Amino acid sequence: MPPRQPYEPIHEAPSSGSADRLAAATWQPRELLNVERAPFGIAPSGERVDRYVLTSPSVRMAILTYGGRVQVLDVPDRNGVRSNVVLGFATLDGYLSAPDVYFGAIVGRYANRVARGQFELAGRRHQLTCNEGRNHLHGGWHGFDKRHWEARTTRSNHKEVALVLGRTSGDGEEGYPGVLEVEVTYALTVDNVVRIDYRAATTRPTIVSLTNHSLFNLSGEGTGTILDHELKLNADRYTPTDREQIPTGAIATVEDTALDFQRLMKIGSRIGAAEEQMILARGYDHNFVLGDAAYGESRFAALVVDRRSGRTMEIRTTEPALQVYTGNRLDGSLVGASGQSYERFGGIALETQRFPDSPNRHDFPTAVLAPNELFHSKTELRFRTIPQAK
Repeated sequence: MPPRQPYEPIHEAPSSGSADRLAAATWQPRELLNVERAPFGIAPSGERVDRYVLTSPSVRMAILTYGGRVQVLDVPDRNGVRSNVVLGFATLDGYLSAPDVYFGAIVGRYANRVARGQFELAGRRHQLTCNEGRNHLHGGWHGFDKRHWEARTTRSNHKEVALVLGRTSGDGEEGYPGVLEVEVTYALTVDNVVRIDYRAATTRPTIVSLTNHSLFNLSGEGTGTILDHELKLNADRYTPTDREQIPTGAIATVEDTALDFQRLMKIGSRIGAAEEQMILARGYDHNFVLGDAAYGESRFAALVVDRRSGRTMEIRTTEPALQVYTGNRLDGSLVGASGQSYERFGGIALETQRFPDSPNRHDFPTAVLAPNELFHSKTELRFRTIPQAK
């Protein structure tokens, strides 16, 4: 990857650090596309955490340099009323006090699970940290979600504004081989598309799967569950898991199961089905195999529809799979940015990714990155509205 560029000029928000004042300052952008920066707190590492707010004519997105987290995503409903549709906290302390919650974060080096935290590469056995029982999850104890990211902003012909986050993951970090240079770009376009662009390069053969772990509630975060949301997936197959949610190695059909979302279906209509896969995960927490495109080409992945607000979200990605997680572990103990508790099924994550445990499953798409290669992945979120049903 080319050397990282320094900060570009941006508008500075008030120095009080108040999220409410920053929200007011950025609600009416001085241009069609705008970005502002304000301090958000001090990380345990001693580094200053900044909050960047990107605005378009209708959408506002706030991103933290701690974990590269999407903290706020304000999107209009059918009446033009904006609400935050991602789960998150109002302060940095909220994120620090819930270290196992990945709200809005960049997760890596390897998203999802690696069995026993072990894999073999180039004839050598590697041991990753095991932070979920006997297994490795989302990059380990101190994955990308808990790291500081350097930030700069870019613009493109008045069509989009973007925040570029970068960090260097050292050789041996959480057990991963090679020095990994990573850049993640969050872009907001003038027509209200959110694009996430991931790039990585390594000095030694390693494994990489990067994603964003936002949980969405299109009615607005803290307003209840997503059980009445409707979901459609471009997937006729999925990878079943065992009791530890490690893939069994099978690639199974979704036909005649509660995992069949090939047509628009209410998420809650079968979430309590008496099927082994649903019982083991206590809801949806499954890797779906995406179709209709060659490996590495962008394809339709998912559509979420909330008829209550009229908001819809379409996801497109170059990744081969999508993890669907319905907030099964939420229990009302976490209080979000709105001041409301997050109950079970309070949000849905749609994580574009490589298959979980792919390093140990040679029949799964590869997740190996060599020194002469560039990891490049794109995901787009397209927000629209539908009219009220008559």
